[in-house]
Amino acid sequence: MPFWPRLRASFKGKAEAAASFLTPSPHPTTKIDAGFPSGIKVLHESSKALVDIVFIHGLTGDRERTWKSHEASEPWPKTLLPSELPTARIVTFGYDAYYVADWRGVVSENTVGDHASNLVTSLTSYREKDGTSGRPIIFVCHSLGGLVCQDALVKSKEHAEPHLQSIFQCTRAIAFLGTPHRGAGLAPWAERLSRSLGAVKQTNTRIVALLRSESEMLARIQESFHAMMMTRNSGKDTGSHVQHPIEISCFYEELPLPGIGRIVPRESAVLPGYISIGIHANHMDMARFRAADDPGFLAVCSELRRWVEAVATTQGKPERQHVPAPGTEGQSLLPESSGSGGAVFFVPYPRNAAFTGRSAIIEKLQKQPLQSGSQARTALFGLGGIGKTQIALEYAYRMRDTHPDISVFWVHASSAERFRQSFVSIATLRRIPGHDDPKADVLVLVTRWLEENKIKSGDSGPGPGPGRWLMILDNADDAQLFFPPPPRHSSNPGEYKTNTEGLGRYIPECAHGSVLVTTRNKQVGVKLSKGTMPPIEVDRMDESESEQILRTCLGVEEGNDTLLRTLASRLEHLPLALVQAAAFIDANTTAISEYLRLLDDSDHLLVDLLSEEFETVGRDSKAPRAVAETWIVSFEQIQRQDSLAGELLSLMSFFDRQAIPSKFLGLYIERQRGFGNGSNASQGNDTHITRMGKDSLRLQKALGILKAFSFFMPTVDENGQQTLSTHRLVQLVTKKWLASRMEGEAPRTMRDHFAGRALIILSSVFPFGDFENWETCRRYLPHVDAVLKHGIEDRRESRDERRAMAALLHAAGAYLSSQGRWKEAEEMQHQGVELRTELLGNENVDTLQSMGNLAFTYHSQGRLEKAESMFQDVAEGTVRLLGEEDPLSLTCMGNLASVYQAQGKWREAEALETRVVNGREKTLGEEHPDTLVAMGNLASTLWNLNRLQETERLERRVMEVTVKVRGGEHPLALTAMGNLASTYRSQGRWSEAEELEVQVVEASVRVLGREHPETLSSMGNLSATYRNQGQWDKAESLEQQVLEISKRVLGEDHPETLTSKGSLATLYRNQGRWQLAASLDKEVLEARIRVLGERHPHTLSSMANLASDWKGQGQLESCSRSRAAVSRSPAARLRILDHPKTDFFDVGRFTSRHGYGGRHRGLVLNS
Repeated sequence: MPFWPRLRASFKGKAEAAASFLTPSPHPTTKIDAGFPSGIKVLHESSKALVDIVFIHGLTGDRERTWKSHEASEPWPKTLLPSELPTARIVTFGYDAYYVADWRGVVSENTVGDHASNLVTSLTSYREKDGTSGRPIIFVCHSLGGLVCQDALVKSKEHAEPHLQSIFQCTRAIAFLGTPHRGAGLAPWAERLSRSLGAVKQTNTRIVALLRSESEMLARIQESFHAMMMTRNSGKDTGSHVQHPIEISCFYEELPLPGIGRIVPRESAVLPGYISIGIHANHMDMARFRAADDPGFLAVCSELRRWVEAVATTQGKPERQHVPAPGTEGQSLLPESSGSGGAVFFVPYPRNAAFTGRSAIIEKLQKQPLQSGSQARTALFGLGGIGKTQIALEYAYRMRDTHPDISVFWVHASSAERFRQSFVSIATLRRIPGHDDPKADVLVLVTRWLEENKIKSGDSGPGPGPGRWLMILDNADDAQLFFPPPPRHSSNPGEYKTNTEGLGRYIPECAHGSVLVTTRNKQVGVKLSKGTMPPIEVDRMDESESEQILRTCLGVEEGNDTLLRTLASRLEHLPLALVQAAAFIDANTTAISEYLRLLDDSDHLLVDLLSEEFETVGRDSKAPRAVAETWIVSFEQIQRQDSLAGELLSLMSFFDRQAIPSKFLGLYIERQRGFGNGSNASQGNDTHITRMGKDSLRLQKALGILKAFSFFMPTVDENGQQTLSTHRLVQLVTKKWLASRMEGEAPRTMRDHFAGRALIILSSVFPFGDFENWETCRRYLPHVDAVLKHGIEDRRESRDERRAMAALLHAAGAYLSSQGRWKEAEEMQHQGVELRTELLGNENVDTLQSMGNLAFTYHSQGRLEKAESMFQDVAEGTVRLLGEEDPLSLTCMGNLASVYQAQGKWREAEALETRVVNGREKTLGEEHPDTLVAMGNLASTLWNLNRLQETERLERRVMEVTVKVRGGEHPLALTAMGNLASTYRSQGRWSEAEELEVQVVEASVRVLGREHPETLSSMGNLSATYRNQGQWDKAESLEQQVLEISKRVLGEDHPETLTSKGSLATLYRNQGRWQLAASLDKEVLEARIRVLGERHPHTLSSMANLASDWKGQGQLESCSRSRAAVSRSPAARLRILDHPKTDFFDVGRFTSRHGYGGRHRGLVLNS
């Protein structure tokens, strides 16, 4: 059918290459013989044979083609090897290793175990036929063939039929060529391909699944093979047969497959403790040699020759007991004798050559007493992937190096089954009496054996006791596994004992043994260490350690400092995340800068990268490799242990990662019933403790669990308030976990559920942006950004959540506006207006309040027409809904008047503000804060109308009452003081103006900050006072500061920036520095025409000032034209100072007077 070729073609690339990645196929078009080439075939027979060399191919391989080079017609074991090893018979074993349908249209259903059994029976039968069943055997295995060989030897050793045991007994050496002892790099690709072809071909996905690093079958094969090697290489007799040690050499590929990468990385291909040799070829070519001078052939042949010669020298001689020497790297994956006293080193991982730093923690461990009157127990606790196991692994190897008489036992403690398996391996290794009795409790046997302190000097075999020992309990995270809670309703003491005695009772207690625990759960660490030593927290790496681990993993010796530091910082210096990133970069030949770009693309992509599987030294084969999956395991443990802890973890992932107030979490508990989730709420009445006390207790317990797992760290903010902080990556992975879980029967995920809870909680606690609330708003604002991000992006909120969002946008936008962050304020307020209009309609007080706040932000930005239009709508709407004398209606009228002021519409402003003052005096009283605000705004209008005596009288009253009621550093008090100073300045009362303005500037810097717009305005006013007193240097220095900050904070064309620039020009003009003044005044004029229009009073002021500059330079013609332009607008002149003959010079500081509209609005429009 026509679509089959298209389907196959769609897998072109990595996935298709994976279909044949484990074995070369040099002649893909050659017709295959009828009948699969399986079983034993002799490639070379020798009359002098002392040894059989058996070749075993890999996945999709062939017993002859696997070993052929592209140019050869025969395999190299047949053409090249016989002349080098004349005393060897050379045979090859074939098996059906195709996992997709082959030329026959069917696929074998055999597993690796089936192939291993066939190898044992086929080789045994062949050797029995010619009477060579006692001949030594050397295996040469490529890729999957190595796993078949390992499993075959285990099966041979354990077989009930004595004749089938001969394969194990006669094996003297094994050469592994690219065997994936810990999984192959392209196994996921091949497995996906085989599954995707299910509709087209038959597949055997079990073969490929074996090669995954987390494969249970692979773990079984490796553990069984290692246990077999321990027993074999101990040198002890098994029955009547003398055992020879099995030599092993591991060859690894040095080159990647083009466009794919290394199939079996070095750390997977090498068994530590044995010789490792690189072959300069890719995975396919490393098994085929073209000539006798091929470096790969020379390396393999050299090892084979050494083994054959060793066999020859021992033929007919009694065997010596063998104690294996350390391998080339000084590492040992297998338990080994460590010297006198028969100590063993039972550690399932090689030493990590990339281990970096952590010297302080290692030093603490090394200082713990190894022999004292009581047992030493220590726990390493920290976030999953933080490096606890790596530290324990390094400590174990250092212990072996410095104390060879101490046995080291590594116990997997992530589950009851893994714990038991470790104890079984220890019992088997040391042949503890009773270990092979099916009725015996191996946990009790090992515990009692370790607690004994009897050992025969010089005995390397199983003694009555192990002597001194160290036990490492790795990944002991599950509290209930070691300390199960008692049953809630049981009167049976026996049942209580059974349920409360977990695995913790099997940890031996004696003075000659010590225990090191690695755990994500500090509470488990505390219990298991029994208080003998405080648990040691493993935190993030520092910058230098992070950079070094990246250099080691990436093979970057120097350079790229900035990129490496940036990558480490982006991944928060978490070791597993760093190693995972390095693995991705190396496997995909990705530049560090490109990987950083991927991290920056989106949070979703970052989580995907954190979910990538990869290989690393020292991780349990059962444990997840990826950072994300590692943490998700912890999340689920937390959820099982305390559901409230799981809920709080979920909730906090939507706040900012730093300084999360405990108040948020307490409020969540209080509102659980309101959220419709009362499963954890306290039930019934309690006469001894209040509900609040119960909630507090539950909160502390839940937080204790989260802190114990190191997901959240207790912190204290600058005000001494208790807060929590976490890692950003933890939050991202938590959201991924929540996204995979549904909210009951609702059509949305738990991610959306908890995002909504976070939104409602934050909306209920975020205050309006009044001065009194600024500190709280500042602390909560980062959480606003975090919470709104989810809602605004996904828009899956319920109606209640959308109402909460509108209220939060309203309050937070008002705070941003009060801080002069008008662009951000506008964005939030605009969204708030849209939401409230959608939910409540236009004729609603809440909607009108949001519109009023947005209008004031337009006003602050100098966008006066938009502000006037919106304020007009708001004022009319509130009067219509509430009546003219309602406080909110009066506020809205006052805000409209403030726009009239800014537009130079002084008469309109005065009329409206007079109505507001009268209305507030009538309803609120003369000293009410809102009445004072209205009076201050009216005074500002009178000042602009040059009615200075009225202005002074009104402003003095406003200032005195405001200071008394609100305090001298309240922003409204500073506004009143600044405006009174402006009036003094207008009256020529310079010293009085200066005294007040200095107070205002100093207080504004303290309260508002040096870059706040109100502070800049106050500094500008003080500069004007210096200027008018002829204090040129002070004035110029201060005005230049104001101008630079204004340009940076407010923007070049902002009205306040133009005011500052015009004031500096006036200073230059007063000094006769005409060119500098003209240059600045020209910039101001052009900007004001652009922003305000040609007829705006401030634009006309700029025209007049520029005319004065030209006159000073003698450019009389230009001066006349400018004056004529101004004179043609008497209406505009009247607007400025209510007099057609007003002089326009030096009026650039009009906008320096502080308006009350914003403060006024902020007091009353709160909702």
